[in-house]
Amino acid sequence: MAKNEDNPIFKAKSLETMGKLKVLVVGCGNMGTSHARAYHQLEGFEIVGLVSRGAKSRERLSKELDGAPTFSDYNEALRATQPDVVSINTYPDTHFNYVKMALEANAHVFVEKPLALTVAEAETLVALAQQQNRKMVVGYILRVHPTWAKFTEMAQTLGKPLVMRMNLNQQSSGEQWYTHKQLMKSMSPIVDCGVHYVDVMCSMTRSKPISVSAIGAHLSDEVDTEMYNYGQLQVRFEDGSVGWYEAGWGPMMSETAFFIKDVIGPKGCVSISDLDKGASEDIEGHTKTGSLKLHHSELNAEGNFTKKDEIISTADEPDHDGLCLLEQEYLLDAIINDRDLTDHLNDAVNSLKIVLAADESVKTGKTVML
Repeated sequence: MAKNEDNPIFKAKSLETMGKLKVLVVGCGNMGTSHARAYHQLEGFEIVGLVSRGAKSRERLSKELDGAPTFSDYNEALRATQPDVVSINTYPDTHFNYVKMALEANAHVFVEKPLALTVAEAETLVALAQQQNRKMVVGYILRVHPTWAKFTEMAQTLGKPLVMRMNLNQQSSGEQWYTHKQLMKSMSPIVDCGVHYVDVMCSMTRSKPISVSAIGAHLSDEVDTEMYNYGQLQVRFEDGSVGWYEAGWGPMMSETAFFIKDVIGPKGCVSISDLDKGASEDIEGHTKTGSLKLHHSELNAEGNFTKKDEIISTADEPDHDGLCLLEQEYLLDAIINDRDLTDHLNDAVNSLKIVLAADESVKTGKTVML
């Protein structure tokens, strides 16, 4: 499918007219690897460089991708490759500077979530992308996930207000725990992962968020005392909807209920059902679903349910690499067909604003009005 030039994204401008877009991939970990595979597979892109501070990861990926050039320094790579697109898949504390440098180099940008560490930084990058007339896509992988799109659509049929319950707790050790500790040098689990699920909640309600409350706990001496590796946020919306999101990282985390995705409304509820997902630290399992279960609340004159629960199979959903391919098809479409990404970027800033308000609530013990 990816190499088929009949794909709708190629209809407005042919690849012969546009030529291949030169891509510099920055970060060669789990996400960078998946996105690099997508660029390698898509006809519209050509990888001109792989950037990573770790020689082992970039050389491994280069070997897989037919010997793509490698760099240890981002500045050097930008100068040497002069890319059309920069794909940023590094730790969040680098995002602002790396995106800014890419945009100033007149490149389009794909950046893994979150866009930046502060709302002000995120807004600066959005303004710069618009000023430079460059496309910028933030890696909200659930937006391209067919099961999550259906989940959101079904939630919108349940009436108002909605009650949205979601979590993603990860019992991590070894390399995963190391990665989590690196992430927590700049942000907590409810900020890093929460932007995905808050974004989904906003899509489900289509209502303005008005306040955020949150709690957090510091459960490991390996984490800075000012940081917490467990948190839960509660967000209230103007239409009366409410949502909570819970996330924790570390070797102490429970796997009893680490994957809850559930929405309740006056007309019933819809859930992403659990399945044998393996360990909670398995990245592939974070986007994998068992099925969708739709329950109808309507009762008959005798007080019994009028409809049986519906089970919708999700067996044919893409794997993690497949989802990253969909994200890069979205980016390619935005570039060659000059799509307006204003709503996409405003949503990215909005979800960041909510989770950072949750972080403020944890630290102050007070509800934050939005």
